Amino acid sequence: MKHVIAGLALVLAAVAGTVEADEYPDRPIMLMVSYGAGGATDFQARIVTMTAGNEDALGVPIAIINKPGAGGRVGWNWFATEAEADGYTLAAYNIPHFIAQSIKGGVEYSKDSFEPIANWGADPAVFIVGTESPFNSMADVVAWAGENPGKLTFSGAGLFVGHHIAALQIEKAAGVTMQYVPTKGGGAAAMKAVIAGDVMAGINNLSDAYRAREAGNIKILAVADIQRNEEFLPDVPTMMEEGLDVDNSSVNFRGIMVPKGTPDAIIDKLASIVPEMFMNSRVLGKMAAGGSPVHVMDREEVLAMWEERDAYLRELLKDL
Repeated sequence: MKHVIAGLALVLAAVAGTVEADEYPDRPIMLMVSYGAGGATDFQARIVTMTAGNEDALGVPIAIINKPGAGGRVGWNWFATEAEADGYTLAAYNIPHFIAQSIKGGVEYSKDSFEPIANWGADPAVFIVGTESPFNSMADVVAWAGENPGKLTFSGAGLFVGHHIAALQIEKAAGVTMQYVPTKGGGAAAMKAVIAGDVMAGINNLSDAYRAREAGNIKILAVADIQRNEEFLPDVPTMMEEGLDVDNSSVNFRGIMVPKGTPDAIIDKLASIVPEMFMNSRVLGKMAAGGSPVHVMDREEVLAMWEERDAYLRELLKDL
C-alpha cells in the first residue's frame, strides 16, 4: 500500500508541475540587473522587455530590479544563492563579465549556476575621452602614457568585466602602464567620471558612448572589435587599425537567464518566446535609436557561446 501511495504522490507531483508550466506565467516577472539604472545593461533591459505583457509574448509585464555593486558581483551572487528558481525571477547576464569573475574567484557563481534563455545584444568596448581632451587618437594616448607611466587614469565598470579586459589588452599591446579606475554603478558611473573630468579617459560600452557623443559630451577614439561598427560608429577605427593587437574578447554579450534548478518546462517556454520578443519591431526601433547593437541568439546558441567564452577566457586571463 505504501508503494501505491508513493507512486500516486509522484504522479500527482508530475501533473502539478505540468499544470504549473501550462499556466506560467500568471503574475508579473522580475528581471534583476546587476548594474545601476541608466547604464547600457539597464537601458537595454528595459527596452527588450517592454513588450513582455503583449498577448503574443509572455502576457505579463517584466519589472526591472537593480542590484548593482562590485562590477556585477553583488547581483549575480544574490541570484545564484537566493533567487527563487520558479521562473518569476530572471536576471540579465553579461559575458565576459560573470564568467571572467568566476574564473578569477571570490564569487559564488560560475556559468553552471545559471541557465540561459536568450541573448539580445553584443556591445563592443570603446575608448573614450572628454571633448576638451588633447587626445585625438590611440597614438596620442599611448605616447602620453609611455612618457608618464602609471599616470593616465581611465575608468571602467568594474574588475574583470569587458571594460577591464579591454584595458588589460590595451596596456599589454601598447607596452605601457596606465591606471584603471573601476567605478561603482557600472557604465553610467564610468561615463560620468570621464565627462566630469575625474579621469583622463575611459573604456565604456559602444551604446553608452554613442549616446554621450550624440550629446556632445565625449570623443570616441577606437573600438575593441574585429571590425568597425558600420551601423553606429562607421568613422571610429578599431584598435587594430590604430596599431594595437586588441581583439573582440571584451565584446559585451547581454541576455536573460534563470537560476539553476528552474523547471525544464518553464525554461522551454521562456526559450520559445523571449527571442521573438527581442525581435519585436518596436524593440528593434528603440534599440537602434539608442545606439544599441542587437544580436539575438536562442538558448542553444547561447549555451554554445558560454562554453566557448569560458574556455577562451581561461586561456586569455592567464596571459593578462
